[in-house]
Amino acid sequence: MNKTFTIRSVFIIVIASLFIGFAGVALVLSVSTALFPETDSRLLTILSIFIGQGIIVLPVFTIVYLKNKSFIQSFRLKPIPINSVFPIVGLSLGTIILSDEIDRLIGIVLPRPDYIEKLAELFQFDSPLYALLLIVATVLIAPFSEEVLFRGFLQQFLEIHWKDVTKAVLITSLFFAAVHMNPGWIIQIYLLGIILGYLAWRTGSIFPGLILHSLNNGLALIMENIQASWFNYYIWKNHVSPLFLLIAVFLFLRGYKTINSGSVGAVVKQ
Repeated sequence: MNKTFTIRSVFIIVIASLFIGFAGVALVLSVSTALFPETDSRLLTILSIFIGQGIIVLPVFTIVYLKNKSFIQSFRLKPIPINSVFPIVGLSLGTIILSDEIDRLIGIVLPRPDYIEKLAELFQFDSPLYALLLIVATVLIAPFSEEVLFRGFLQQFLEIHWKDVTKAVLITSLFFAAVHMNPGWIIQIYLLGIILGYLAWRTGSIFPGLILHSLNNGLALIMENIQASWFNYYIWKNHVSPLFLLIAVFLFLRGYKTINSGSVGAVVKQ
């Protein structure tokens, strides 16, 4: 892939893909509002996000297709063994719980802006239609599009071009965090991006990261909408309870050890 693209062209492709996605959201929202002024604005916003996330990968898919390159190699779409799913899920759950506590600790120093609280209202399951659209958009489409674009395409190219995996992961994660345009969560998103980048490099596939990304978004949706009884055990004095933190550390280390041993996928030799 490094012989087909230059570092400049790769960044242009990624930025253009993101621009098209954002433009798609704005276009769908504006056209829908003009054509259907009486339609619930929240529904139109969710639909625009649904479509915008879906079209993000179209430019990069089109370019790779026109270059007659392998989609599997270009985007790290290599399948992973079924028995590797368990350690990946374990590491993912550990990561999500630890990230939740990091978010709570950061919130002590940097309280969430009001717009973040209002943003949470967008993800409420007010009807089966809202629930379906939100689940498909945030748990399926967004993780797939972002993993393909960032870890599959951009990070893989940077690894090859720079011959420095650490630098490639850190820069890709920084770019990943910045494009989310959410200052309140930029640290958490950046740290998550590093783990996603590590998984993509270590296994040679975006699917482990896709599992983590989807679980993260899915559990966030659940916690915004469902007040389960076990939440009383999960939260302790506005923080994650020590018991759940211990479980999270165990799951993370156990999953990391298994994945790092090379039994989940294989490092792509470059």
